[in-house]
Amino acid sequence: QVQLVESGGGLVQAGGSLRLSCAASGSIRSINTMGWYRQAPGKQRELVAGVTSDGMTNYADFVKGRFTISRDAAKSTVYLQMNSLKPEDTGVYYCNLYQRSQLRRYDYWGQGTQVTVSF
Repeated sequence: QVQLVESGGGLVQAGGSLRLSCAASGSIRSINTMGWYRQAPGKQRELVAGVTSDGMTNYADFVKGRFTISRDAAKSTVYLQMNSLKPEDTGVYYCNLYQRSQLRRYDYWGQGTQVTVSF
């Protein structure tokens, strides 16, 4: 099992910044991907950004140039630096870790942290 604990959400005005953190613990394999998803009210959960254990990153088009994902391998922690926030970035942000074992994919989720961007 893997446990994910998020922190860093909150209320910010449009144009402001927030930094989310997610610490992973438990049975973490050396090869994995950590990322952030978000879910706005009435919408489906969507990928925001991800980073592999060897440092490859990917971003949703709607955050490119504004958000930066990074990870600290020694601490099994992933960060999401969010700049130039927009009201449409409002939602619950979930940390995700996925890894494979015997060709099967296992996904783990954090409890979610609320991000609210006001006009």
